[in-house]
Amino acid sequence: MKIAFIYDTAFPWVTGGAERRIYEIATRLSNRGHDVHIFCLGYWMNTKEFSSQKTIRYKGLTYHSVGKAMDLYTKNNTRSIKEALYFAGCILTNAKLKDFDIVDCQGFPYFSCYSSKLKHRKNLVITVHEVWNDYWYEYLGKLGFFGKIVEKGIFHLTKNVICVSQLTYENMLKNSCPSNSTIIANGVNTNEITYVNPSQDYNDIVFAGRLIPEKHVDLIINAVSKVSKVHPHVKCKIIGNGPMEKYLKTLTSSLNLENNIIFEDFYEDHEKLYSTIKSSSALVLPSKREGFGIIVIEANACGVPVITLDDEMNAAKDLITKENGWIVSDDCEELSKIIIQIIENGIPNSQRDICRKYAKQYDWNHITSITEKYYQKILKKQSK
Repeated sequence: MKIAFIYDTAFPWVTGGAERRIYEIATRLSNRGHDVHIFCLGYWMNTKEFSSQKTIRYKGLTYHSVGKAMDLYTKNNTRSIKEALYFAGCILTNAKLKDFDIVDCQGFPYFSCYSSKLKHRKNLVITVHEVWNDYWYEYLGKLGFFGKIVEKGIFHLTKNVICVSQLTYENMLKNSCPSNSTIIANGVNTNEITYVNPSQDYNDIVFAGRLIPEKHVDLIINAVSKVSKVHPHVKCKIIGNGPMEKYLKTLTSSLNLENNIIFEDFYEDHEKLYSTIKSSSALVLPSKREGFGIIVIEANACGVPVITLDDEMNAAKDLITKENGWIVSDDCEELSKIIIQIIENGIPNSQRDICRKYAKQYDWNHITSITEKYYQKILKKQSK
């Protein structure tokens, strides 16, 4: 099959759940003999290795820059509508999609779904990571009405829709029920993770992800402040970057936690991330909004349990059982109590084994096989 993925950003130049999903599935499809292309903005063009190259080959994939990279977020820390419209326009004018068997466009940032439909009317697949519905009003205020309309419209562009979680699927059904819709989860590299050694640098808790308001990382910082009153040497590592970075560092300083909380940028090397997670007692993901939560499965594959938030928009909570982590309310008091419990009692090996076993069902090779069969089913129906 000749397959195109459409998304404004691309891994490894931009790190996020959608970027990672595309990369992991695309590289495996390529290894299986498929011709796989990614159409996005040219985030690699500012690197030394690929300076000014609009089209590159990387890890068996062909990347096409349809436009210049732009800032993803506004000064208010919301996703840029200007960037989303720009990318949609670039797809419309610069992406040559006519000869592809399958075009898989990521649902967010929405406008590009409409462009992709105009460029490739036959076998368009939309992969949906989140469905916001009324959350649009919280995110954009009165302008949320337009966001809700645009989001709802993408479910009428094609009958082929992939949702990455049960929560996303259920939220989609409130708008529409595309006839060929399905759930195909995100995954992890279980084999790669198995052979990574823990770092020598121990952490009680770790966070890894974009530093944006929805990740609610300030809850971790406030909880660590409470824990430090009981355990002055509590250690937390926050890995990532984003528009909230300055605020979070200022909050850390104001609470005199510079010796307890260490900030590090995203790691270019996956192994370093897994090594850091393995050297931690627990991973904390306090997201108020999460379409899936790949980092939960990655942490479990490392044998590390996860603490996440009980929020109706947080799909990551659906990945937590009583054995592989904890679900807490939006309360630093409750979070701090669990961290203290972890520091004082540790994580038993039996719980670590349960975490690893749970993660195996989400191996990327298995996820790729399901995706490949889904694409082939679409082509088979077309040929009848």
